[in-house]
Amino acid sequence: MTSVALAVVDGMPLFELAIPCTIFGPGNPEAVGAGYELTVCAPPGAMIGGWLRAEAPHRLEDLVKADTVIVPACDEAMDRPPTDLVEAVRAAHERGARVASICTGAFVLAAAGLLAGRRATTHWMYAPRLAESYPDVEVDSDVLYIDDGDVLTAAGQAAGIDLCLHMVRTDHGAATANRLARRLVVAPHRAGGQAQFVATPLPGPDDAAPGAGRHDLAGLLERTLERLDEPVTVAVLARRAGMSPRHFTRRFAAVTGTSPLQWLLTQRVRRAQELLEVTDDSVDRIAERVGIGTPTTLRRHFHRIVGVSPIAYRRAFTEARGLRPPTAQPTPPPSDAAVTGTTALGAHTPARTAPPPAAPTVPPTARTP
Repeated sequence: MTSVALAVVDGMPLFELAIPCTIFGPGNPEAVGAGYELTVCAPPGAMIGGWLRAEAPHRLEDLVKADTVIVPACDEAMDRPPTDLVEAVRAAHERGARVASICTGAFVLAAAGLLAGRRATTHWMYAPRLAESYPDVEVDSDVLYIDDGDVLTAAGQAAGIDLCLHMVRTDHGAATANRLARRLVVAPHRAGGQAQFVATPLPGPDDAAPGAGRHDLAGLLERTLERLDEPVTVAVLARRAGMSPRHFTRRFAAVTGTSPLQWLLTQRVRRAQELLEVTDDSVDRIAERVGIGTPTTLRRHFHRIVGVSPIAYRRAFTEARGLRPPTAQPTPPPSDAAVTGTTALGAHTPARTAPPPAAPTVPPTARTP
């Protein structure tokens, strides 16, 4: 069980406090299943958002007992970070805790000396002030969050969701983070400069792009994901949706923001990520199971979408957790139909490529689009 402690002091906004409570708290069965135990630590009578008074059973000094400490935004952090909070955060980190901040919580981490010589981020409005106040911190205002191992920082508000989901991915993998994000009806991945190790959520009937109205593709997308190993073309999907190929392509882009080809290819790569995490199947076998066709094609598209090779991804995933490669799970054999030609979604003529590069570190930074 991973203990997560949320630091609360006077003036903290409710939204930033609600994020870790929702993602790691006992009210979320996905969090409980992942093995998190959340405690809220606050001084007596701390006022939240100007309306609620916190009566937490734990005090700030209890932060030192947690495996992970989260410091949300704090109104006074930029000018006078609360001394008791700074000391508690410093003590928790010295004891070995992973410490994360949301928005101006980064000023608390900086005051505790945790950001010296590190890259860090905060809300773009306050990034210049953080850089001025703490010149030994390399401030990057053009990212959603930064993972520097035992110290993590997130930009304002919604980026806290990205950071918390990233920590879930780091702890328990893409499949768990994806299930959690879908339960919360939030995107587990906001695309940017660094590929994220998450699965892409399915749009529901009301999730079409602005102006596109309701759509009826959710069932089709679900059925397609259930049979990723089967070859499929735009014409086949259009026929299943009861549309012409041209109308289907336009409608698909309005709903998902991408083409049918790119959507399906991305889903196949994301499924490959999960298989790399939970099985010891070879890359050849995984290419078959996700319907990409050949291991060469899988490696090329996996590297383009995720940023590393399949083998490097598996190695980073297992080594980061001190795990041995997992045991393969029995699955039904894939369809006998081979994915060939250029009309099948996700099927491309294999290209000659160099051997996969050595395993890099899992990309830690999410850049804003």
